[in-house]
Amino acid sequence: MKRFANLKRLGFFTRLLDEAPPAERYRFAAEQIVRAEKAGLDSAWIAQHHFHEREGGLPSPFTFLGYVAAQTSRIRLGTGIVTLPLENAVRVAEDAAVLDLICNGRFELGVGTGGNPSAFAAFGLDSTQRNEIFARNLEIVRAALTGKPLDGGDTLYPQRPQLDGRIWQATFSVAGGARAGKAGDGLLLSRTQPRTKEAPAATLAEIQNPIIDAYLAALPKGAEPRIMASRSVFVADDHVEAMRLADIGLRRALPQFMKGGHLPPGETLEEMITAFDTHVGAADAVVASLRADATLERITDLVFQAHSVDAPHPYILRSIELVAEKVAPALGWTRTAPDVALAG
Repeated sequence: MKRFANLKRLGFFTRLLDEAPPAERYRFAAEQIVRAEKAGLDSAWIAQHHFHEREGGLPSPFTFLGYVAAQTSRIRLGTGIVTLPLENAVRVAEDAAVLDLICNGRFELGVGTGGNPSAFAAFGLDSTQRNEIFARNLEIVRAALTGKPLDGGDTLYPQRPQLDGRIWQATFSVAGGARAGKAGDGLLLSRTQPRTKEAPAATLAEIQNPIIDAYLAALPKGAEPRIMASRSVFVADDHVEAMRLADIGLRRALPQFMKGGHLPPGETLEEMITAFDTHVGAADAVVASLRADATLERITDLVFQAHSVDAPHPYILRSIELVAEKVAPALGWTRTAPDVALAG
């Protein structure tokens, strides 16, 4: 029975895509993170998206995580991700430092280059320059957090040098994996990635293992790897009910999926589940599905999200419980005692 020996931490991820008005989306997401803490999960992550409510419902991650921090005490809170090219780097460092202080060192800063090209235009930026802007902004964030003088001579207040060791970089590419490794940062791997026309049947592991290889090869000697994989996971008590909800959610998500560069899936639910890299069903079926994902043999952190099934809120709450109770322990995760926070 395969268990992932390197798996240290389990997290919940939300893109805040509940079928609800924005205020309810935020309330539901907070309730889901509170439930994740009660279930013993180690971390909770939220995504930042500007403008496009079908891609993600949250443009202001620091504000939201401050709200969640007041309702939790142990679970680590992370951004997956802050779209760094669209942000003022000094403000990111300031917000991250304040948030980390008010949540007692529980914050994890995930950053990436992402973002819709039209969002870059709205911010007066050229999306083709995202990598250069990202690199420049990340350098400023590091300098600010660690107390180095910024342009003009000022230094950040409050300084939070500890956060320099809790930066994660998201990437779809081998070059991005090498960049994260060279910096000694954590590596964030996506729940799915588009397949090429040359390899339409490639597994997610075949795409992501070369990214991990590049990350590990570039990691400074003695640095501890931090490799997080996000995965689409939805678990229900009844397998048939889980598949019914998956059919609704995946078909609803299909237009956005295609806009993201993915190849057309087949018409059947099974073909869509495969195309979306989704692990869905009763607990035993999800355990078997995740065990077939060879990437997970190499990660330190597994973070699961209900997207693209995006079942109604009560089902997501129950899925969080079932992952913690039945799925993750079968994969090698051990629940942390409620009064023990992860080392920061």
